This record gives sequence, structure tokens and C-alpha cells, in this order.
Amino acid sequence: MGDGRDRPIPKAKRVLSREAMNVKVTHITDCTTLHNGVKMPWFGLGVYLTKAGEEVENSVRWALQHGYRSVDTAKLYDNEEGVGKAIRESGIPREEVFVTTKLWNTDQGYDNALRAFDASRKRLGMEYVDLYLIHWPGTRLYKETWKAFEKLYKDGFVRAIGVSNFNIHHLEDILADCEFVPMVNQVEFHPYLTQADLLAYCQSHQIQLEAWSPLGRGKVLADETVVRIAEAHRKTPAQVLLRYDLDKGVVTIPKSVHENRIRENADIFDFELTTEEIATLDSLNRNERVGPDPDQFDF
Repeated sequence: MGDGRDRPIPKAKRVLSREAMNVKVTHITDCTTLHNGVKMPWFGLGVYLTKAGEEVENSVRWALQHGYRSVDTAKLYDNEEGVGKAIRESGIPREEVFVTTKLWNTDQGYDNALRAFDASRKRLGMEYVDLYLIHWPGTRLYKETWKAFEKLYKDGFVRAIGVSNFNIHHLEDILADCEFVPMVNQVEFHPYLTQADLLAYCQSHQIQLEAWSPLGRGKVLADETVVRIAEAHRKTPAQVLLRYDLDKGVVTIPKSVHENRIRENADIFDFELTTEEIATLDSLNRNERVGPDPDQFDF
């Protein structure tokens, strides 16, 4: 794993543009480089609400067959076992698949987090996890939990550590006295919730933003602006929304349990959105969530 054993990165004054970041994603296995040197695929499969057993095993198997090399799960999803089984049975070397899982709220706290990680790792059937995330900040224990994450990272059980659903003030809490800056922040992100300030903050601190619910749970698909841009590129609205993430420098992990949709979601590497189209999609922002508000979700 990359050493990354540096002190927190100083706050930057400048927000990186797409051009400055040199984001040009042209293949499903292209990766962003996290600030500790670990490479993380820009595109992956999410398995939220994917049933344990055959459903999740098939989803992961199909995704890997169609070129995906990143899978995102969590203790909450209750399907870590199936994710691990499908990866093992794929025949693809473990080191070629980037695996993310997450700590649930009831396991926050230093000792609880260490135990919960060990349980997740055993359910996955893996010696290490590529990325481990605090699923939600909650209200009290995330700084204590982060210390456990730093230990797991230093001990080599995870290649990268990060957070999920953290707002700027949560991140500032972590950065105030952390040993390692979070490498990833996974949040709800789509044109109805562009989180511009959070994206700028993460970019300025070299924290990779990752999108969950990149399609707004389907709510954004029928937007006439999205449809118009899709027609111009001869793509589906879903493909435009996923490409929007990549062109914004945001990792994306769409979920599907249907092979044709898994394949279709991945067909986004032969086009790019123009600067004007990205700005148009940005303008759709309503600050409208399909999931909970992190400042109110404390269980």
C-alpha cells in the first residue's frame, strides 16, 4: 500500500478545475490517484438494496464480466458475503478489484470500530479492504472512530480510509487533529444536489469526492434538460448523468441488479460533456436530497 504517512495536507486556497485536475476518463478501468498514492477506479458498482445471496452475487459477477473493477458495499447492506464470494469466484486476482465497505453508526467508537472492521473483513473473506468509510458522521463519536481507522490504515488492513456523508464542518473537525486526512468522501451527488461548496472543499484538500445515488434514485432521469443533452450525444439520460460525475472529477458507483443495465451504465467512455453542458447540468441544482440530511441523521 502507498505509504501516505504524512501530516494533514495544508488548506489550499485554490479550487482545482477539471482541466487543472487533468481529469480525462476514457476507459472503465481508469483510476484517480488518492492523496496517499493508492489508485481507485473512477467507476464502480454499488450494491445498496441488492439482496444477499444470488442477487448480489449475480450483480457483482456481471459487473466484473463487463469490465468493472470496483465494488462498493457496507455492513448495513447485509451483502458483504456475496460480494466477496462473487469476487473470489470471478477468477480475477484480488489485487485487481477495488473493494469498499463501510462502518455502520451503531459500531462507532474506537474499540467498536476495530471489531466491526474485523467482522466485515471476515464476511468479505479478504485479508485487506481497499477502502473503509465511516458511513455517516452521527453526532458524537466520529473523531474517536477516525482514530481507529487510522490504526487500521497504519496496520495495513486497509489501503485507504475515508468518510461518507460528511459535510464541511464534519471534515474540519477531523482535519483539526487527525494523523491522516480522509482520502475519500462519499456523498449524495447528482444535478439536483451538486454540493458545489463541498466539492470545492474536498478538491482543495485532496479528498476525492465519490457519488452515491448518481441518478437521484431515478428522479433526475426524466428532466427535460438531461434528456435533451442525452439525445444530442445519442446516449441515455443515465449515461449522461454518470458521465457528468466523471467530467466533474467525481467517482461514481451506480447500482443495478440487471445485466443489461449494468452493461449500459458502463457505456460512457466514448464521449465527454462540453463545458457548457456541464454548466447547464450544474444549473439544475435544487439542493434536493433523495437521502437523509447528514446533519439530521444521527442513528
